[in-house]
Amino acid sequence: MSDESLQVTPLHALHRELGARMVPFAGYDMPVQYPLGVMKEHLHTRAQAGLFDVSHMGQILLSGPDAASALETLVPVDIIDLPVGMQRYALFTNAEGGILDDLMVARLGDEQWLLVVNAACKDQDLAHLCQHLAGQCKIESLFAERALLALQGPQAAAVLTRLAPSVAGMTFMQFARVSIQGSDCFVSRSGYTGEDGFEISVPAAEADALARRLLAEPEVEAIGLGARDSLRLEAGLCLYGHDMNGDTSPVEASLLWAISKARRVDGARAGGFPGAERIFARQQEGTQRKRVGLLPQERTPVREGAVIVDEHDHPVGEVTSGGFGPSLGGPLAMGYVESRFSALDSEVFALVRGKKVPLRVSKMPFVAPRYFRG
Repeated sequence: MSDESLQVTPLHALHRELGARMVPFAGYDMPVQYPLGVMKEHLHTRAQAGLFDVSHMGQILLSGPDAASALETLVPVDIIDLPVGMQRYALFTNAEGGILDDLMVARLGDEQWLLVVNAACKDQDLAHLCQHLAGQCKIESLFAERALLALQGPQAAAVLTRLAPSVAGMTFMQFARVSIQGSDCFVSRSGYTGEDGFEISVPAAEADALARRLLAEPEVEAIGLGARDSLRLEAGLCLYGHDMNGDTSPVEASLLWAISKARRVDGARAGGFPGAERIFARQQEGTQRKRVGLLPQERTPVREGAVIVDEHDHPVGEVTSGGFGPSLGGPLAMGYVESRFSALDSEVFALVRGKKVPLRVSKMPFVAPRYFRG
């Protein structure tokens, strides 16, 4: 894809000014790292605060008296009882019980919900909503209207409180409409990197000024996609298109926690979402493969796409994310293995350039998350 065909976020000029190395990502020209480098960006976010441009992600507004019940026909999540000022992690599922995308759903008001979807899926997600919910609620794309910033790390709250004192009282998964430097912002506190942190939806025309204001704070550095990936991997968080896709069941992906109690087979509003019966059947019967954490027993990094074999060299899985964990101090990976190898401490091997690298199945997260629960 040529640079001319790539889309840009409202912070594109700022990335260039800061000396970012830009790469194509989900159809956008995005910063993979800045002069600080991936390792230092990662560790800075862990120690202080990092600012991420996530404006390539899609923001969609649903509204109307039937919006919650309508959305529940597409996701295995309790939307109806989600309180105003809170958000939940959700999945769009398909008829086969696979994952079309993962997203965040926040309740703005009695009849308003804000959805944040992945960049590579946002056009298909919008079409999916329009196809199934048209006539039941109002669906508005905010793709061009709003940018999205993520301020992550243990000093994120101290920094953002200087600009918007009301955010100090927010806790994990809370959501609020906040004025920041005169901009009408939607702020959540979910920490999408596994660190405590805030996600800030801001009018696109005002994003550059807000980003510069945040970067002016002594604790804050600009952080690129490289450190985002290593932070999320240490937190054991799935990346759509890598660790899950339309062929992956929530059961295989170890995401059953993302199916709300009310929507489970014995819940008050059981099923009713695409693929529900298949997902419930897999939950009951088990699956042939499972997503697991993997710790290489050598210093060799194991990357996405590496084949996983047993001691007899028979293929038993594949690595879906992998690299070096700066906070962990060594290589780490996640991937799918046959269920018989999914127990903790199971021993398997990754094929890396013809060499067998021993792996141990590990619990996740690899690094404990630091979400602020109050």
